[in-house]
Amino acid sequence: MINVISGGVTAPKGFKASGVSCGIKGNKSKDIALICSDDIAVVSGVFTTNTVKGHSLQLTMEHIKSGYARAVVINSGNANACVGKDGDKDAKEIAELTANLLNCQSENVLVGSTGVIGVPLNMPHVRSGIRTAASNLSEEGGRDAAQAIMTTDLLEKEIAVDIEIQGERVKIGAIAKGSGMIHPNMATMISIITTDVNISRGLLDKALKEVIPHTFNRVSVDGETSVCDMVLIFANGEAENSGIVNEDIEYRTFKSALEYVCINLSKLIAKDGEGATKLVEIGIEGASSEEDAYKAVCAIAKSPLVKTAIFGEDANWGRIITAAGYSGAEFDPNLIDISIGDLLVCRNGTALKFDESKAKDILKKDEVTIKVNLKKGTFSDRMWTCDFSYDYVKINGSYRS
Repeated sequence: MINVISGGVTAPKGFKASGVSCGIKGNKSKDIALICSDDIAVVSGVFTTNTVKGHSLQLTMEHIKSGYARAVVINSGNANACVGKDGDKDAKEIAELTANLLNCQSENVLVGSTGVIGVPLNMPHVRSGIRTAASNLSEEGGRDAAQAIMTTDLLEKEIAVDIEIQGERVKIGAIAKGSGMIHPNMATMISIITTDVNISRGLLDKALKEVIPHTFNRVSVDGETSVCDMVLIFANGEAENSGIVNEDIEYRTFKSALEYVCINLSKLIAKDGEGATKLVEIGIEGASSEEDAYKAVCAIAKSPLVKTAIFGEDANWGRIITAAGYSGAEFDPNLIDISIGDLLVCRNGTALKFDESKAKDILKKDEVTIKVNLKKGTFSDRMWTCDFSYDYVKINGSYRS
């Protein structure tokens, strides 16, 4: 059984965190997060597939090759990306300063950065923030860290769960940020996951990479792919279970709990999409292949016309079938069924008479489900997205100001 508990990334034993303001954002909002394990932890990560990668991200990708780390430090409000050699130097200095404060090797510190691209970091502010963050580390600091990684997010995103493995209570905690520039293939967010489970490095890596495709990589807000985004997981073994070293029931229990955590954060990210008023779940059934199911769900989820119709509470299902049609998925348009909530609006590719007032009531809700059955096979997929409101344009039209 998976029990939801409080604490976020500091719920598992042996983890501390902090979130402070160092002046990067200029509005006194928290902008430096530090998460640290008391002892060395096994670690795994998944990173943006964008060819362009931020300097801090590149350093983390190098440091994580060892499979071990103590801490991650993240700044928000200013992405350390596309600023030349100074960006590499700043990322290295951030790791070294954090390592000195934590009495560990700089290679055991991972670094993250998120915000405006192409602006050098204000390193005097960053140095001051890291020192303050290190002095404020606590077992109650998870919420502060969640706030410190936010950019255009309107709410912090955190969760923690408790499960039993090998006779011991094991916890998984996590935070995430993400609101815009969100689309699959690990360009969706920054998320830090912590756990006190004793698990082999190989199986930790396997679990994360098996969970990601149908959780974080099934979120789309605007079809954009950012350059600084990643998911990291730390496992320090302090729960003192005997150790997960085989793909047995204990591994499956851990993986199931990890998936639960990632699904919850994924839905929070979609719900908090820039300017969003609704969480939308798109489901595809009856595809002839896994690839076709993904193509269709992806096209519908990122369609501006579908997303604006949902915002306007207009049951314009023609936009849904059109998106499926240009997705590249193979299907017979004369077989497709489409439902908005529990209301069937299209059967066998043909319009149905339906209650427009009922459809509007469904679309008024904070959470909306769209289901599409291609009736060509047994494959299915789903994606979480949100509507497009006027505020999306306002936010992104003046992002730097």
